[in-house]
This record gives sequence, C-alpha cells and structure tokens, in this order.
Amino acid sequence: MASVLHLTGPVLVGRDEEVPEAWVLDGTVTFTRPVGDHDVTTLDGWVLPGLVDAHCHVGLVATGATDAATAEEQARTDRDAGTLLIRDAGSPSDTRWVDDRGDLPRIIRAGRHIARTRRYIRNFAWEVEPEGLVERVRLEARAGDGWVKLVGDWIDRDAGDLTPCWPAEVLAQAVTAAHEEGARVTAHCFGEQSLHDFAAAGTDCIEHATGLVPESIEAFARQGIAIVPTLVNIDTFPQIAEPARQKFPEYHRHMLDLHARRYETVAAARDAGIPVYVGTDAGGSLPHGLVGQEVERLTRCGFSPVEALDAATWGARAWLGRPALTEGAPADLVVYTTDPRVDVRALSHPAAVVLRGSVVPGS
Repeated sequence: MASVLHLTGPVLVGRDEEVPEAWVLDGTVTFTRPVGDHDVTTLDGWVLPGLVDAHCHVGLVATGATDAATAEEQARTDRDAGTLLIRDAGSPSDTRWVDDRGDLPRIIRAGRHIARTRRYIRNFAWEVEPEGLVERVRLEARAGDGWVKLVGDWIDRDAGDLTPCWPAEVLAQAVTAAHEEGARVTAHCFGEQSLHDFAAAGTDCIEHATGLVPESIEAFARQGIAIVPTLVNIDTFPQIAEPARQKFPEYHRHMLDLHARRYETVAAARDAGIPVYVGTDAGGSLPHGLVGQEVERLTRCGFSPVEALDAATWGARAWLGRPALTEGAPADLVVYTTDPRVDVRALSHPAAVVLRGSVVPGS
C-alpha cells in the first residue's frame, strides 16, 4: 500500500495564494486527492515551501574546508530549521556528495570564493591577482551550479580601510566571462565603492551590500541587481572591527557606521524595488540554522511578514530557478502550528519538515 501525506493546510502556494489542502504522493506535491487504497498520514498546520538560505557555506569553518562529517552536520542543522534549498556562496569543500543524499538539503553551488591575494580570510578562497581573474572566473563558473562568487572588497592594510579588490576594467571583463560561461555573478561587498564598480560591471547580485548609497541604489534598482543582506552576519560587525580599533581606526569607524545604518540601508533598497533575498552567511564563523532569525531581521527593515517570507520562499525559489509548492514539484516543505504570515518568528519552530516527500525524523 502506497504511503500518502495529507496536508490539511492552509497550504501557502504563493505570496498571495493559499489552498485548503494538498497531498504528497511518490515524493511530489499534488492537489488532486489520490485514488485507491493508501496509508495516509495527516500533517495539519500552515504549510510553506522549504525555506531558502541564499548565502550559506556548507563544508566551511573558521579555518577553511572541513571534513564530510562536519559538512553533514551543518546541512542537517539547516534542514532541521526548515532550510531545504541552499545557495552555497563559496566553499573550498567539494560537497557534490550531498546531491546523492535524499536526507539533506539541495545545494546550488558558486564554486570557491575568488579573492585578491592576501585580501580575504585565509584558506577560504582562490587568491589571484587581476591578471588571473578572468581565467579563474571561467574555471569556477564551470565548477559551480550557475554562480560565481567574488570578493569585491576587504581591508587594505596600506590604506587602513575597506577598498575595492579589483580594477574596474578587469572586473567588467570577469563578469562578462562568467556570463559567457552561463553563470551569474555575486560578490562579497561591504563598502561603498565596490558596489559602484560591480554595478558598472553588470553583476547579478551582491552579498551584504552594506555600503549602498542613493546613487548605487538607483543603479541596482535600474539593473535589477539583487542583494542578500545577511543581517545576522552584519550584527557581528562591531566584534569584527574591534581588534582594528587602534591600528586601523578608519576601518573601525567605517565598519561601525555600516553596522549602525544596516536596517536603513536595506529599507532603502526595498523601497527602491531592489530584489532582496534571505541569506545567513552560515559557515565560517556563524552557526547554521539561522534562517528564521534572518527573516525576522527583514521585518525590522520595514518588510511586511509576507514580504519577508517571500524573500525566503516563493520569491527566492523563483530567483534560483527552483519550484515552490506546485503540482508535481518535489515535496520539500515545512509545516508550522501558527501562521508565519502573522508572526515570522514562527519560522524558528517548525512542527514538521518534509524533504523529498519524507517526514524528517524528529521534526
């Protein structure tokens, strides 16, 4: 006898659309009641598509690449928090083996970070000089799943502050090369100038984007450049900056300023129509499983609960080319006992997680 999950919703199939019930049969979603004899399990509650963490590093810890057991633990932590689709925004670990595991989230990879020599965290990135950037971008475009991740700025110890890592002309060539390889480009950018440079180069996305100002906001909105703010990471800027207080006071001041206006910056991006998506920057120094907290941070920036949910569900999945809750889609979904459209804090307490059509044990 075939097993069926009966989802007695509401099933939130879109930002402004819900249906009263759905079923899971053979690992996929259907809105037609299955015929015949089935072993039926009912899940009652508000049903969302599996959450998206669009900036998450599986296989990365503070010292660099990790072993498979640690990567698996990270992925399980995200899964148990309801994150069933990850855009891995740069990792030195080969996590392709995860694709063969039906009990772990789906991962869209951006290859490994590409950084300027000695201008990023040790052991994280391929480190190249400008003359090698285009070639490395082509290689990472072929190694990833349709994304390339650049490090756009970092502290320049000679300047004592954040400065762009790449000459604008070379950067434009690199973005063009990625597009020729069929990949989209995103970049780590904290400061103001790198955002102008990446907009001029035709980037597709920016991570963090704390340095957005009216001119770059206008350019991003006009070009449809998305941002993934990683507000739970930006919360740590004071701790990041503190060791530099004496030696690099301008950098210290700059990081504190970017931190202080973080909500205002994201609010301005939203108001201008810039696409904003949820990402936590888990891995490295941040723990996994924080997607609910990141969604809540967006509401502090003026997002309605539904807008914030969209940035982690329907909208994020469409942006990444993955289905939400549609007929025949893989049954990757999360069930809640209270309506997350009323209070997004519900996301941190899933009642059940369903991955590939199976209820995750313990959820």
